Amino acid sequence: MNAKNASPTEPPALEIQDLHVCVDGAPILRGVTLTVGRGELHALMGPNGSGKSTLAKTLLGDPAYQVTAGTISLAGTDITGLDTAARAARGMFLGFQHPEEIPGVSVLNFLRQAMGARQNIADLSILEVRMALLEWTAKLKMDDRFVTRNLNEGFSGGERKRNELLQMALLEPDVAVLDETDSGLDIDALRTVGEGISTVRSERSNLGILLITHYRRILAHLVPDRVHILLDGRIVDSGGPELADRVEADGFDAFRTVAA
Repeated sequence: MNAKNASPTEPPALEIQDLHVCVDGAPILRGVTLTVGRGELHALMGPNGSGKSTLAKTLLGDPAYQVTAGTISLAGTDITGLDTAARAARGMFLGFQHPEEIPGVSVLNFLRQAMGARQNIADLSILEVRMALLEWTAKLKMDDRFVTRNLNEGFSGGERKRNELLQMALLEPDVAVLDETDSGLDIDALRTVGEGISTVRSERSNLGILLITHYRRILAHLVPDRVHILLDGRIVDSGGPELADRVEADGFDAFRTVAA
């Protein structure tokens, strides 16, 4: 079931209502309202310093980001007061802008623990995880030796982002927040990541995705259902893919009169 044939009574994948967030006492988000339906891909665009990464970290429950007003709902459940682990277990996924390497922890063992937590299975079969990994490395056109490597250790930028997509596929979240997943990628890696997101969406048709970026270039490989423009902690415009074309042509300054 995707957004086009979802039941009208079914809650959206992600609903953010009038969200205000402070960091070290300074207001960063100033009333963000945004809804991502099941199966939808939304692009959130804005310049550096607009509050995009603050929103991503707030959605995952980073304690450094204090919600002072508003709510965050995941598949109809208010998760505003939940910690990061509880949000992840309920179906929230964050793809990091700069994924960290973890020496000594293999991709296989990391995903076994993460999948076990998501499925509420204390001792998930390593064979089951390995088979799922091999299935998805094939779908994402990744070398199957990838699974024996340590998490992100020695990975190129493109490999790190594809590893994030592998996690997104296997954890089966309700919502994936991809924070500048196009950051640091060359043209070929960008195309591969875009194709990877499309592959996961084709298999996980109920997945809602919030793709955070300040460039249009990844949208050459993905067609968003909605595009939102974030400036100074507020969404100042929302529309179809044509908004990304306007950003490309006129820059974000063209939206500042809307914000004013």
